[in-house]
Amino acid sequence: MEQTELRKGERIDDLQRNGRAIIQNPSRFCFGIDAVLLSGFARVKKGERLIDLGSGNGILPILLEAKNSGKSYTGLEILPENVEMAARSARLNGTDNISFVEGDMCRASEIFGKNSCEVVVSNPPYMKAGGGEANPADSLAVARHEIRMTLSDLVRETAALLTGNGRCYYVHRPQRLADIICLMREYRVEPKRLRLVYPYADREPVLVLIEGRKNGNPELRIERPLILYEAPGVYTQEMRENYGF
Repeated sequence: MEQTELRKGERIDDLQRNGRAIIQNPSRFCFGIDAVLLSGFARVKKGERLIDLGSGNGILPILLEAKNSGKSYTGLEILPENVEMAARSARLNGTDNISFVEGDMCRASEIFGKNSCEVVVSNPPYMKAGGGEANPADSLAVARHEIRMTLSDLVRETAALLTGNGRCYYVHRPQRLADIICLMREYRVEPKRLRLVYPYADREPVLVLIEGRKNGNPELRIERPLILYEAPGVYTQEMRENYGF
């Protein structure tokens, strides 16, 4: 692991995966369990190129590079301070196939070009923007609210970026599942695999993981539920074995 300079309020967190680490600033935004689950759900094959839309602090490219054998992992992020911090995390890990680009996610296909990657991933904002209460310059607001990228923007740019039979992987709230599936079909990205995430076996789901394939044939496979906890503060065996919790 290479040396790197930390800014005020930053820390280095061990990702417990192939020696990878990430720089985070709790006052701005720290990754959550949703990003970890998406990194386990997504698949990047040997030689494939990946683009992460709305990369934040860069957690998805870093975790996915550690878990897969893809050719390149690129994060697109609109906030320059996030791009700078993510780039330092990449240097910290000494990897040469992870990069971060500053830019508007709504223009991703202009920035990278159409049909430019085999895999797109995103942990997008879950909440619709409304009422003007969220500051568009605030990193926490941008991460949580659809201020800079709506769900429609995400799926449109995903479809444009992907090669002819490329794949995408999203994590979102179950309440938006109908919107996600309708938009995917509108842009010819067929939903192929879906997994619901539950806090406990007897509760309602809190997250949905979904895979789509550009120009894919209609056939959606529903995987068995992923349960996070078996008791308060106690992760299930699958969470402990597969995700390191």
